[in-house]
Amino acid sequence: MNRCTPAPTSTTRQGRSLRSLAAAGLAALLCSAAPVQAQQVPGGMGEMRNFPDASLRGNLTVLAGSQATLNGNPIRMAPGMRLFTPQNTLVMLHTVQGQTFKVNYLVENSTGMLLSAWILTQGEAAQPRKGADGIQFNFRTESDPVKK
Repeated sequence: MNRCTPAPTSTTRQGRSLRSLAAAGLAALLCSAAPVQAQQVPGGMGEMRNFPDASLRGNLTVLAGSQATLNGNPIRMAPGMRLFTPQNTLVMLHTVQGQTFKVNYLVENSTGMLLSAWILTQGEAAQPRKGADGIQFNFRTESDPVKK
């Protein structure tokens, strides 16, 4: 009477290792067989990104923490502030501290915090947009020059 199961023989172990090796090889073959498509990078060869209509133009300098200056004026960055490169990848803000960029930006209406900014290419910066070209007010005074 044999109460214990027999120990696996070397041929059983060899069969299992061959099957697992074949499965790993098949998986590697399937992964490498898929064609790789190149990612389109905006900002090159005249391609332009689409910015929100409410975005403005300015010069952004990232300072320490959540502080920044926008067109020379201090502004706080929102906790979820996103800064995009010309290739539309995210920039970690601590890596660009002290640097100034020409950007299109969005300010959150209720808090006045900087919400998103896109670093511009030379072609995008050449396109006209409201922002850094002057101070924008929603009122007029008697001393304002008359615009026709």
